Amino acid sequence: MKKAKIYKPTKTAMQSGTKKFDKWVIEFITDQPGINPLMGWESSTDTSSELKLEFSSKELAVDYAKKNKINFEIIEPKLRKVIKKSYADNFTK
Repeated sequence: MKKAKIYKPTKTAMQSGTKKFDKWVIEFITDQPGINPLMGWESSTDTSSELKLEFSSKELAVDYAKKNKINFEIIEPKLRKVIKKSYADNFTK
């Protein structure tokens, strides 16, 4: 059985917008990663580890995993806490 994780990707620290982060991703997990003897990189003979599938909602991703008999775990996104403040707050304290 294949194992996968379903998650919503987060933005990096270098990005300010959240426009492209509304998709859910299924990423397959490899059981046996190995070390390439020539270069020393981590590699695998399982090509499904290179595959990332994008879905517009979590339900669609879960339905796909159930339909294809994929064991999965869902990683819920952490919500960002937005603190609203005005420019004048810099000078009033």
